[in-house]
Amino acid sequence: MTKKEKAQAILAYLEQLYPDPPIPLYHTNPFTMCIAVLLSAHTTDKSVNGATPTLFKLADNPADMVKLSPERIQEIIRRVGLSKTKSRNVWNLSRILLEKHGGRLPETMEELEELPGVGHKTASVVMCQAFGVPAFPVDTHIHRLAERWGLSNGKNVEQTEKDLKALFPKEKWPKLHLQMIYYGREYCPARNHDLTRCELCHRFGTREVKSAAAKKVVVDVAAKRASKAAATRTEGKGGKKKPTAGSRLIRGLPPS
Repeated sequence: MTKKEKAQAILAYLEQLYPDPPIPLYHTNPFTMCIAVLLSAHTTDKSVNGATPTLFKLADNPADMVKLSPERIQEIIRRVGLSKTKSRNVWNLSRILLEKHGGRLPETMEELEELPGVGHKTASVVMCQAFGVPAFPVDTHIHRLAERWGLSNGKNVEQTEKDLKALFPKEKWPKLHLQMIYYGREYCPARNHDLTRCELCHRFGTREVKSAAAKKVVVDVAAKRASKAAATRTEGKGGKKKPTAGSRLIRGLPPS
């Protein structure tokens, strides 16, 4: 099977599994989407979604955001990782939008990436999800899946983005980006990856992925056998360990 054929099969499977994937971050407009994605770096969507409704109720546009101090913003987003740096970026980004862009979020990758705290991935998310411009944001989930499925060598996220864009139709990028994120979180996590639950790795995983899964099965089986053998030995000795002097005293019994 060629990479192109594999990509088509993966796309078909994800379309069935996630026909209409929602954007996981709470937002109300392109500006708040940009802020939410900025805040999501190196933290969970749950922590971001726990803070942004309060923040956006006070300020859902650059003009209202700059009326808040960076300290006030940090207070609201304090549970979000790197809150001090991110609060300053949110405030400065809002100030720059007012000073240079008439209070509106720019609609080009180049201008977005010039804003404080906005990297290539954040700009890509805004372009495709807020403005409908085809882009393929690659986060850690997508980078991991592309490597496991043999769609990219996993050298870096830039190469992964380039490889995925070459394999999938342009019009599918925005939706596929979300589908892969949801699949990675639900079935193909970085840790405790279970090949019996991960259909796409089972079908399309690289040799290294399947080998690692097989080794994990062997280790798990050995651990279960060892645990069962230990339990059997304990039962053979009466099922209970002889209490120590200390434990007898705690239970109100005289030392043996």
